[in-house]
Amino acid sequence: MKKGILGSILCFLFFIGNGLAQTGSTLQLHDIYRNSIYGQKGFGPVRWMKDNKGYSTLEANKEIGGRDIVKYDAKSGARSVLVSAAQLIPQDKKVPITISDYQWSLDNNKILLFTNTRKVWRYHTRGDYWVLDLKTNKLARLGRSLPSSTLMFAKFSPDASKVAYVSELNIYSENLEDHKIDQLTKDGGDNIVNGTFDWVYEEELNCRDGFRWSPDGKHIAYWQSDTKDVGTFYMINNVDSIYSKPIPMPYPKVGTELSTVKVGVVSLENGTSKWFKVPGDPKNNYLARMDFIPNSNEVMIQQLNRRQNTNKVYIGNIQTMDLVNILTEKDDAFLDIHDDVRWLENEKYFTWSSERDGWLHLYKVSRDGSVVQPITKGNFDVVEINCIDPKGGYVYYIASPDDYTQRYLYRSRIDGQGEAERITPSSNSGQSSYQISNDAKWGIQVFQNAVTPPKYSLISLPNHKQRRILEDNKELKAKYEALKLNPKEFVKVDIGDEVLDAWMIKPKDFDPTKKYPLLFYVYGEPAGATVQDNWGGGSLWDQYMAQQGYIVMSVDNRGTKTPRGNKWRKSIYGQIGILASEDQSKAAKKILETYNFLDPSRVGIWGWSGGGQMTLNCMFRYPEIYSSGLAVSFVSDQRLYDATYQERYMGLLEDNAKGYHDGSPINFAQHLEGNLMIIHGTADDNVHYQSFEMLVNKLIEHNKMFNMMSYPMRAHSIYERENTSYHLRQTMEGFWKKNLPAGGK
Repeated sequence: MKKGILGSILCFLFFIGNGLAQTGSTLQLHDIYRNSIYGQKGFGPVRWMKDNKGYSTLEANKEIGGRDIVKYDAKSGARSVLVSAAQLIPQDKKVPITISDYQWSLDNNKILLFTNTRKVWRYHTRGDYWVLDLKTNKLARLGRSLPSSTLMFAKFSPDASKVAYVSELNIYSENLEDHKIDQLTKDGGDNIVNGTFDWVYEEELNCRDGFRWSPDGKHIAYWQSDTKDVGTFYMINNVDSIYSKPIPMPYPKVGTELSTVKVGVVSLENGTSKWFKVPGDPKNNYLARMDFIPNSNEVMIQQLNRRQNTNKVYIGNIQTMDLVNILTEKDDAFLDIHDDVRWLENEKYFTWSSERDGWLHLYKVSRDGSVVQPITKGNFDVVEINCIDPKGGYVYYIASPDDYTQRYLYRSRIDGQGEAERITPSSNSGQSSYQISNDAKWGIQVFQNAVTPPKYSLISLPNHKQRRILEDNKELKAKYEALKLNPKEFVKVDIGDEVLDAWMIKPKDFDPTKKYPLLFYVYGEPAGATVQDNWGGGSLWDQYMAQQGYIVMSVDNRGTKTPRGNKWRKSIYGQIGILASEDQSKAAKKILETYNFLDPSRVGIWGWSGGGQMTLNCMFRYPEIYSSGLAVSFVSDQRLYDATYQERYMGLLEDNAKGYHDGSPINFAQHLEGNLMIIHGTADDNVHYQSFEMLVNKLIEHNKMFNMMSYPMRAHSIYERENTSYHLRQTMEGFWKKNLPAGGK
């Protein structure tokens, strides 16, 4: 559900591809969703080389096809070809392999190439791997005796003599000298998952790669999941055969059994696995993170309890299998898991992110947990850690103390002394992200804002001097400017007990003496935010609707994922759908009072995923405000969604049954008064089609009239199969044109 904004919506708005057709001065749906005219260009993937003096990237080889792996010297810009596409032609083939991703060995003498990929749930994590030895120029496919396109998460051993990977739920190690394959686990299959994860760990805890090499290359630590007690949900394929086909997936819904998960260590010498005995019921705790401590035979394991308000950090010895609890993090509401652990001072200390002072900051913690010292401090959140440079003595990170819609690079001293120093210049007003070299002397900056598509630049640090523009998307920028659209206006909405961020887009021919329909785009849940000063694909759907004669707005209510501190984010705890819809309704009333060019009789609201649920809550709870609503891929009853997400923000069902009831729009469907359309994909593995059908059943029970559209065998983002995105947007436009008449009056 959390991907409703950043996954489901943006997968349409980024429009992968570089459409070459010429656009006119009017935004057209078919240009956006069928012709990909507004496709943006990226850059990379970039890998900083071990000497930190240059980076590698992929570039097309125009002579033979495929892509070369090239290196650029950061200082001079000198270009050299490290791997020609000609070196990537297998002996039995005539064309180079297609590179989806690549990774270097630590010594930069070998390279792993990921190709022929397949999707596993949301991402392409399964495929074939090849290894190229740059010293011998030998190219070899890994796992030749295993089924093709089944390898996952291949990675070099520390000395690059071996590669380990997962295939069909078991872990393998392959010697790169003679390509002998050793199967390290043998019980994978059916309900046993080795070296990767079940659906809910991937979706909600961001766990995919489930094994780690030991620093000496003699052991592999890994997760094993047993899904036998997890309920099976069945999706139905009715369109690819004359007989329906059930598609089973283990999926823990609210209050039901989770997978039994444990961490083990397998020896490459004898193939024997040993298991850590982490305290507590493995079915009611999450082993959310695990990794080796550098230069040691110890692992750090993070255990999150089922309520997700306590994170216990253990250090485990892989020889004795002893565990020591060194740190326990607690919160009255919920905890987020962060990937900001970096070992310092010969592994005597590590970095740790925490909200313990009310803001998200980075701390320096001793190995035994007895010393916890702040590195960053102040009334602001650290959004993301970009680089920790022990030699230089600084940590570089993204923050935005003064404007929650924007993002800038800052740095603070690792010893905690002094004040935070802003690195991104004020001229870069908007959002910036960075890929920084390990020595913190160079970075790839990606700058964007609401009217500027991503601009990739090489910069030097800490002076943030732009050395070269790598990709500026100037063609897309020109197409966008030719449309002469009204840009987003970022505004504040004072609802009494809080001031909310919002944006507004007006029609091209806006006349302030007329009254226009108001169309809200909403998300409102703690996993995302809509009011951000970034490109977001140009918000072309919102711009298109504004062009049709609507004032389009979006408001971030309390609890959304913005850097406004612990109190803001945790305010939503236990009342998903309740506080947020109240905030949205207050904001709508305030907006209607503030702007006299808005028509209170024509107010619509729509959203995707969590935003679909929010749309329904607003429509059912505040029918006097919203005359029309459109909900896509929504949760109608919070008990139907996965346990990990819903219990994190709502608590356990046994402790908050009333909250689950009151936050679920299905229980208020009888209050529907306006025009409603609901849309869902029948193959949605995230928010199941069941949620759609149960709401339909309830609306019928209460004799409520509504519109509905199902997309067969489309998943949560509803884009699979031919013409889907275009058809979907035409359907949405038709609903709005019919039920929320456009134009100023």
